[in-house]
Amino acid sequence: MKRCRIIFSGSGGQGIITASVILSEAASLHEGLIAVQSQSYGSEARGGASRSDVIISDHDILFPKVIQPNVVVSLTQEAYNKFSRRIRPGGLLLTDSHYVKQEKKVDARQVELDMYRTVIKEIGRPIVFNLCVLGALISLIPLVKRESIVKVLETRIPADLLDLNKQALELGTNLSENYKKKRGISAIQLW
Repeated sequence: MKRCRIIFSGSGGQGIITASVILSEAASLHEGLIAVQSQSYGSEARGGASRSDVIISDHDILFPKVIQPNVVVSLTQEAYNKFSRRIRPGGLLLTDSHYVKQEKKVDARQVELDMYRTVIKEIGRPIVFNLCVLGALISLIPLVKRESIVKVLETRIPADLLDLNKQALELGTNLSENYKKKRGISAIQLW
């Protein structure tokens, strides 16, 4: 049985909820998998803590919340401090080097990528940071195909912003591919 439990965590306004919804829809609508997504927000709409849980499986999902994730994506220091120790042994901890300083050692592969600064340098608009993160994630772990993400983007994103989002997705993919190449690894198998 295949099952991957993911916690996306960060700050309101970073687009982690949107990224998790896109990933869930790509898995369920275009990959023939079962996916659930749930979310929680901090007290503020922007700037407060936010979290989204995603479970992707090839069998029924009986409980929609993630207790012990295979993957933690932390895009703020607060989120990292709160969720990094919850990860299952052998999992993946993905952080952005601009926002998070990895301090603790956990029994997981810790991947730190310069996603935010790359988006600002290459695109100049932080609004697509979440798609860069999603591109990095699906390149590191073969959860869904890039084409499935693009199909969801085509239904959710206004046409005038579609190319910008695809570009950010590609930036994240390239960051992960370079990371894997430097370390001589292929995709990280969690299931």
